[in-house]
Amino acid sequence: MNADEWLRAFAAELRQRRVRDDDARHVVAEAATHLRDGGGDPAVVFGLPGRYAAAIAESIGATPPPVPAAPGPVRLHARGITKRYGRRTVLRDAGLTVRAGQIAAIVGANGCGKSTFLRICAGLISPDAGEVTVTGRLGYCPQQGGTADFLLPDEHFVLVGAGGGLARGPARRAGRAAARKLGWDAPGDVLTRHLSGGTRQKLNLTMSTLTEPDVLLLDEPYQGFDRGTYVDFWDQLGRLRDAGRAIVVVTHLLNQLDRVDLVLDLTPAGGTVRDGDAGWGGRA
Repeated sequence: MNADEWLRAFAAELRQRRVRDDDARHVVAEAATHLRDGGGDPAVVFGLPGRYAAAIAESIGATPPPVPAAPGPVRLHARGITKRYGRRTVLRDAGLTVRAGQIAAIVGANGCGKSTFLRICAGLISPDAGEVTVTGRLGYCPQQGGTADFLLPDEHFVLVGAGGGLARGPARRAGRAAARKLGWDAPGDVLTRHLSGGTRQKLNLTMSTLTEPDVLLLDEPYQGFDRGTYVDFWDQLGRLRDAGRAIVVVTHLLNQLDRVDLVLDLTPAGGTVRDGDAGWGGRA
């Protein structure tokens, strides 16, 4: 890990520990100056980013997490969802109810129907049985695809913004502001086909939140993210949840289930819903 990578990881760890922004910027700047002037391996000079960030958080304090509001009205209700492809039943009688101010995770083995369930909730494919009700505006981020090679990021923002009633200027500004929350300064002159896979996913995620949807459906949107962006992603979900959004995210990274309220496990044919470990408040 070079100095720049270590500093990015260190900054992400400080954010995760809720060190105040001004303090975090000051500490990161001091570390960068020390490494620039003195050189050396940052892991040797300071130690692992997470361990050093924990020591900093303990010494200077952190911003206490906000008290979560009670969940609001039902925004997404799926029941009896069954889907077959030929003789193979991918989903059988799966269901999920998500309220405003909740995050639900969809987990399960490969091929168990996670993406299929999400696409049904998004209205992109039809189930063989069951129904989905969505209340409010819906945003969707696919696992791959979703971008146009010969459009600029700004042109994506304008296109998606137009669907939500935003004029060109406000759409560009909103898109760039949302991108910065993922640590990405969206370029104004680079075609999408020249962006890396991880940056394309940042563009996809930015588009899905651009019009401030009431229901946000995310299909493993962090593919290709580095650790810092991955932390930013979950922090952003926390902010959206606190703002009253209903969020459903397909994930195979079970270490993040303490940050969700509900878990839909599709490993068996069907669906089992359980409460999340609820590191953010634990509401069913």
